[in-house]
Amino acid sequence: MVAGFYGFKTDLIAMRQRYGMSLKGANLKQVMQVAEDIGFNTSPLRGEIEDMPHLSMPAILHWNLNHFVVLTAITGSVRGKRYHIHDPARGSLVMSEDEVSRQWTGVALELLRSEGFKPRIERKQLGITQLWSKMTGLWGTIRQIVLHSLVMQLVVLATPFFLQISIDTVFPAFDSDLLFMLALGFGGLVIVNLLASWLRSLILVTLSNSLSYQVIVNLFRHLMRLPLDYFEKRHVGDIISRFGSTQPISQLISQGMIAAFIDGLMAILTLALMFVYSPILGGVACTALAVYVGLRLAFLQSIKLRNLDVITTMAKENSNFIESVRGISAIKAFGQEGNRQRIWQRTKADAVNAQVKLGRLQAAFDALGQFVIGAERVVFVYIAINLAFDSVLTVGMIFAFQAYKQQFLDAGMRLTEQAINYQIVKVHLTRIADIALTPLEEGEVEKSNEDPDFTKPLVLDGVCYRYGTNEPLVLRGINLKIGPGEFIAMTGPSGGGKTTLMKVLTGLFEPTNGVVRLGERPISSCRKAHYRRAIGSVAQGDTLYAGSLAENIAFFDPEIDMRRVREVARMAQIVSEIEAMPMGYETLVGDMGSVLSGGQLQRVLLARALYPDPSVLILDEGTANLDAENESKILETLKSLSITRIAVAHRPATLEAAEKVYEVSAGQAVDKEAVLRAEAESRAMLIEMAERNKSRAMEIYPTGGDGEGPTDVRS
Repeated sequence: MVAGFYGFKTDLIAMRQRYGMSLKGANLKQVMQVAEDIGFNTSPLRGEIEDMPHLSMPAILHWNLNHFVVLTAITGSVRGKRYHIHDPARGSLVMSEDEVSRQWTGVALELLRSEGFKPRIERKQLGITQLWSKMTGLWGTIRQIVLHSLVMQLVVLATPFFLQISIDTVFPAFDSDLLFMLALGFGGLVIVNLLASWLRSLILVTLSNSLSYQVIVNLFRHLMRLPLDYFEKRHVGDIISRFGSTQPISQLISQGMIAAFIDGLMAILTLALMFVYSPILGGVACTALAVYVGLRLAFLQSIKLRNLDVITTMAKENSNFIESVRGISAIKAFGQEGNRQRIWQRTKADAVNAQVKLGRLQAAFDALGQFVIGAERVVFVYIAINLAFDSVLTVGMIFAFQAYKQQFLDAGMRLTEQAINYQIVKVHLTRIADIALTPLEEGEVEKSNEDPDFTKPLVLDGVCYRYGTNEPLVLRGINLKIGPGEFIAMTGPSGGGKTTLMKVLTGLFEPTNGVVRLGERPISSCRKAHYRRAIGSVAQGDTLYAGSLAENIAFFDPEIDMRRVREVARMAQIVSEIEAMPMGYETLVGDMGSVLSGGQLQRVLLARALYPDPSVLILDEGTANLDAENESKILETLKSLSITRIAVAHRPATLEAAEKVYEVSAGQAVDKEAVLRAEAESRAMLIEMAERNKSRAMEIYPTGGDGEGPTDVRS
């Protein structure tokens, strides 16, 4: 926001892609680094609330000890100072001095343009046309809806003529035959209107559901092809909430935009007819609609912010709910049901309060809108009756004009609402854009379809990795060569980088620096799907999915090879336990409510990793939950395999089974055996040097004949 104030137009999506913050967020130092990269001179300050007016605004404030906000202005009023705050999570706020004092930590950051600052535009915006542009048959369906809508509107336009003719011509003449003919004719139009309305509704139902389906399928397809770090930097409830934003967008495309076109056309036609009847009354209707539109625009920004507040608070509540259900075992084990309920209840209360605030704002607008329409009716009746007194309008014309006026106002207000809805839908578009505009994992670079050759050694050449642009390095220049068919183990302290290294080897993370190669070929030149399909892995936190054991072991292969399922279950030492279950391989499991123990789950995951007959097997604590007997049997099986095996482990049995053991600590990997050899050689060298020095000392100081000490050579 501060950058935008000075002419650098950007948004959160572009900033995330450029600076890649992790889920941990950013501290003041990292915010300063980003600001300086953009072209600002930064001045971190600490002060009291009384010092705030002296800040150069807009300024960044540290807020509630957990995030940053922007102070845009301070204004005075009879009730005291008002602080204008822009919170990225809640939008623009106007707060009292007491509210600011409670939430501001006293830390502020002033930003001033340096000579290197360049005004520019770097935005990642998702246009609504991007969501429908690739949909087949859309325009043909829309044309049918428009055609039926036009038929309906023509019938609606014709109805006031029936009213006018009946009052001005039929009623004075008591002409029942003409009345019957008019009723018959207009009755036919009603039937035509009924058929058109029915067909339009059928087409709309099909279109809206088809459109919603295609939008969400396309979005989910894109989501599944995003890099892993996208998911590791977001909460699951937030991602689910973003998917929920597809519904209002689909409704706007399938119904709102078509309705806007029809209402716009209807407003123009009825406006023309009104001015034919009476320019004065037409002007009154136009004035009322203009006031209504003005009020709607005045409320627009507040309604957008309240909608955003509703969306974000509901996303937090959903995340909290999902976490509570998934972690119910730990909650019960620690007796924290009540505490967890209170935490969820607070997030739910925030969501409800946000909805109440939005409802109050909408109620205020509705009341003002009703007042405008009511005032217009009073003015209309007053002027219309006076025009009738002057014989400018007949009674039938007044009734017809009233009908056209109502159609005009209804169409105009609906058109206004659609325009406002489009502005509100932009909030949803921004949320979806976080998914849709994040680059795919493969990107647009042409890659070879040639399968990776795992008969070549897997080489890490100066590999470094960090989770965010300004985050510290987790891996620091790792050089490693793993020969085909080798069994190596990685050990070391927690937080040393073992799991991150496994994700780099699996191709889930792209190295920040350095390269991973198969022989001389960088794995970045391979199709990621081809590379990963040749790797079987068991990672920390892996889960099963809702389905049978056979489906999970085969990872929902459309054509499950049951012979292979049994074979890998035997290799993972789980076959007897599965076959002892009443439903055997058809036993239903899932990520929760599983019938499996921790050790059984780990063995099923190992069977799943072995099912595709991988060229490389990567186990991140893949035997940590096993008893000694099963671990020993599985290690014997792993030792008999001819594929490359890489295991992260701390247990002695796995380390002893491996051909090589690497110590991973502080982001570096060292051959433990080589270190031990070097230490042994160093000790041997020291012993040898000590022996040599001892021998030299004996030559200088030979022992006496009695062997009881040196002889005084001076005598």
